[in-house]
Amino acid sequence: MTDTELPVTLLGTGAMGRALAGTLLDDDRPVTLWNRTPGRAADLLARGATGAATVREAVAAGGPVVVCLLDHAAVHATLDPVADALRGRTIVNLTTSTPAEARELASWSAERGIAHLDGAIMATPPMIGGPGAQILYSGSRTVFDAHRELLDRWAASTYDGADAGRASLLDLAMLAAMYSMFTGFLHGAAMVRAGGVTGVEFAERATPFLAAMTESFAASAAVLDSGDFSAPPQSLDWTGAALDTIGRASREQGVDPAPVDLLRALVRQQIDAGHGADDLGRIAEGLRVGRSAA
Repeated sequence: MTDTELPVTLLGTGAMGRALAGTLLDDDRPVTLWNRTPGRAADLLARGATGAATVREAVAAGGPVVVCLLDHAAVHATLDPVADALRGRTIVNLTTSTPAEARELASWSAERGIAHLDGAIMATPPMIGGPGAQILYSGSRTVFDAHRELLDRWAASTYDGADAGRASLLDLAMLAAMYSMFTGFLHGAAMVRAGGVTGVEFAERATPFLAAMTESFAASAAVLDSGDFSAPPQSLDWTGAALDTIGRASREQGVDPAPVDLLRALVRQQIDAGHGADDLGRIAEGLRVGRSAA
C-alpha cells in the first residue's frame, strides 16, 4: 500500500480540520472523520469521507490518527478513553498547544506505545494545500519521514527536531511577533483615520516601510544573541522619548495609546535600571521572568 492509499483518521472537523480533510479527499484518499458535535461534516461525507459515531470507531479505520481539536484538554478528553486502541499506532497532533503540552503528550504517547509527531500549523484554513502554507513538526523523525508525502500535501513541511515542543515554541513565538505587528498597524490606522486618512491609504504607505524594517531583524537578533547592547543605532533614551511623543499624538487624535504604552513601560524599565544608552534589544532581557532589572 502506498502512502497515498493509506487511510487517515481525522479527529476534529472545525475550520482547520475541514480544510485538512478536504485536501485529502481531493486526492481520493480514504478519510474517516469524527467530531464531538455531529453533523458538521455533511459536505465532506458527501464527497466520500466516512463518518464515525465514536472516537473508537474512527481509530479502528486504521492509518495515522490526525488530531486537530480546540486545545490540549480536548486532546486528552478525546484520546484518553481509547488509549488501548492506539497502542502501536501513530498520532499526528496538529492541535495548537504550548511546548510543555506537546512534550506532555509525547510522554503520554510513549508510555502507551504510541508513535507521536507534533505539528504547528502556520497557515489559515484556506491556505491548506496551497502555496504559502507551512507546518512545523517536531517529535518522532520516524513518523515524519514515513508520512512525508501526506504531510507535504497539506503544506510545506519542516522537521525541527526530536524535542516535541520545538515546533510549538517556534510557531507561538512567531505568532507573538505577528499579533504585535498587527496591533501596531491597527493602532497607527486608528490614529490616521481620526485625522481623515483612510485605512487603505495608510496601508499603502505603511506596508513598504514596515517591510523594510523587517530587514533589520537579523542584525537585531545578532545583537540579542551577543548580549552586547552597548552600540545601538538608537538608544533606549531616544526610543523612550519617541514613544512619549507617539503617546501624546495618539491622545491628541482621541486614540488610546495602550499598545505603545506597553512598549514604553518595557523601555522605561530598562532606562530606570541604568541602561538608557543601550540598544532596544535590551528590553528582551526585561521580558525574561526574574530578570526585569538585569
